[in-house]
Amino acid sequence: MKKNGLIEEHAILAESQGVRIRRMVLYAPEIATKAKAGQFIVLMVSEYGERIPLTIVSRDATKGTVTLIFQEAGLTTTFLGRLVAGDFLYALAGPLGTPTEMACYGEVIIIGGGVGIAEAYPVAKAYKDIGNRVTAIVGARTKDFLILLDELKAVADEIHVTTDNGSFGRKGFVTDVLKELITKHKYNVVYAVGPLPMMKAVSNATKAANIKTLVSLNALMVDATGMCGSCRVSVDGKTKFSCIDGPEFPGHLVDWDELDKRNKIYASQEAHVCKLKLAQGSLT
Repeated sequence: MKKNGLIEEHAILAESQGVRIRRMVLYAPEIATKAKAGQFIVLMVSEYGERIPLTIVSRDATKGTVTLIFQEAGLTTTFLGRLVAGDFLYALAGPLGTPTEMACYGEVIIIGGGVGIAEAYPVAKAYKDIGNRVTAIVGARTKDFLILLDELKAVADEIHVTTDNGSFGRKGFVTDVLKELITKHKYNVVYAVGPLPMMKAVSNATKAANIKTLVSLNALMVDATGMCGSCRVSVDGKTKFSCIDGPEFPGHLVDWDELDKRNKIYASQEAHVCKLKLAQGSLT
């Protein structure tokens, strides 16, 4: 009998200049039957590790599996990347968070930046499944970090691709394409997920055009139950928690400057601990 948290598949999805984006399939039948677009899980690699949130990219209720995509960006994701098929996670909880707000809006733009493309895909699919016309805009630093393009092409009516250096698609940023599209055509909703500066820029562009905009915030998160308060964010002057109220919020109402400061609070400590633990080869 399979055990919850079993890693069934694990592979490198993209790699360049020492940066890796990985795809992992976990056996988690209860999560697989309940998860909806926009929700996430929290996992622990070991007894001594931290809890980290990862968005559920896809699920297979029949097989009892969920698929995650993550970038090795810190201590825990680096150690997570060292696990292989057949290993087990120490702990796994989910699905968590509020599912993406779903409705048949009509014309919807889905924007994904970097590893955020993985989070944009299930949302694009969910919007398409209920009858929306979906336009996808995805961007990355280089062509090496463009992921899930075939999957997005299968669910989007239209797709635009950008890279910072012009190595694939259009040279520039997702906001360049967004600004052009919204001046030529009427869109009802814009959904964005990716680096914080990108989501802020998207929200600024759509605010001027008065287009409803949703963003998926990657706020700091510890317990994922709303108790610790580490993931709090100011939305329309009120305190919200990404783990239970989000992770999605109206982009025009987010206090982006405050969120940016909060997300950088532990950056230097994380870098120091990451180097130390990687040298030791252990999370203990």
